[in-house]
Amino acid sequence: MALVADIADLHDEARRWRRMLHEKPELLFDVEDTARFVAESLRSFGCDEVVTGLGRTGVVGLIRGRGEGKVVGLRADMDALPIEEETNLPYRSKVPGKMHACGHDGHTAMLLGAARHLARKRNFSGSVAVIFQPAEEGGGGGREMVNDGMMERFGITSVFGMHNMPGIPVGEFAIRPGPIMAATAELEITIVGKGGHAAMPHKTIDPIVISSQIILALQTVTSRSTDPTDALVVSITKLMAGDSHNIIPERVEMLGTIRTLRKEVADAAVEHIRALCTGIATAHGGEAVVNYFPNYPQTYNDPDQTALAINVASEVAGGKERVNPNVAPIMAGEDFSYMLEARPGAMIFMGNGNSAGLHSPNYDFNDDAIPHGISYWVRLAETVLGEG
Repeated sequence: MALVADIADLHDEARRWRRMLHEKPELLFDVEDTARFVAESLRSFGCDEVVTGLGRTGVVGLIRGRGEGKVVGLRADMDALPIEEETNLPYRSKVPGKMHACGHDGHTAMLLGAARHLARKRNFSGSVAVIFQPAEEGGGGGREMVNDGMMERFGITSVFGMHNMPGIPVGEFAIRPGPIMAATAELEITIVGKGGHAAMPHKTIDPIVISSQIILALQTVTSRSTDPTDALVVSITKLMAGDSHNIIPERVEMLGTIRTLRKEVADAAVEHIRALCTGIATAHGGEAVVNYFPNYPQTYNDPDQTALAINVASEVAGGKERVNPNVAPIMAGEDFSYMLEARPGAMIFMGNGNSAGLHSPNYDFNDDAIPHGISYWVRLAETVLGEG
């Protein structure tokens, strides 16, 4: 382990920040209290510029180094999830139905710790922009900050993200060049039949039977219609139909998601889904309406920036053997992808140890990971910009 000097002194304070944030989770763009705490902290650290309200409730702090140069962006997310926490931690969520179940409390605390260190030492040329974004969990806060002109306003030339990952040991990292996280899309399918009495099904066109056959048929989109070397996930996650035990309903609504690492694969999958739904519904005398809404693009790591991140992570972790440089992509989405579309950079995974999985009501960010995350941010900034 080769943590940056003085980082250990920040551990206790960053842990206190993290647990305070964990107790008061906020959702999507409604992160006013979190954003206020972040902005006040950045000002107290001596950041040269602190801008609020970017992407509605995002915050950016600018830390100038000891000379002119590039500007590197370091990004953390602030929002929580609509989940009821099931842990018995002394700092468990105090807000019913809301929980930091993805570790954004830890991400925010680590970047605050890095900002404090960088503002104190300023051992770099150029500038560091510390980016705290809202609404990663489905709201597209990263997109909104980019659309607000964040990159141009601060002159950001490269941008980096980090996400904790259960199952990776604390102190270790994982990354890959190219696509590391999936593009996401929402799927809505409406099946229209003919309702009637459940005791006389022959006088109806049962949309529940049609939808059942469609759900089974959709399993073949990946297994029989897509090249096995292409990653594709098609999942139906919500089914809405009927009001009574003795009435066959008029319609069924299905919601789901499509995840892929290549747009061409998604486009082909959607066309196949439309054909399956229409064909099965028509065969039973019903009708199918399929709507497809692309969401986050794939998270794509620039190869050169990834190589730089691997070197920094290896230094912080204490050896290259503690960094996986070619981790398998995961099919979750991440709106840091919008920032990587705007500027070259890389997303890296940091070990959270043997914790519950992300988005679990039993999840908790591992505070032992905090010094490793702060050290990665500090060394990354100093490496990208050059030590002043």
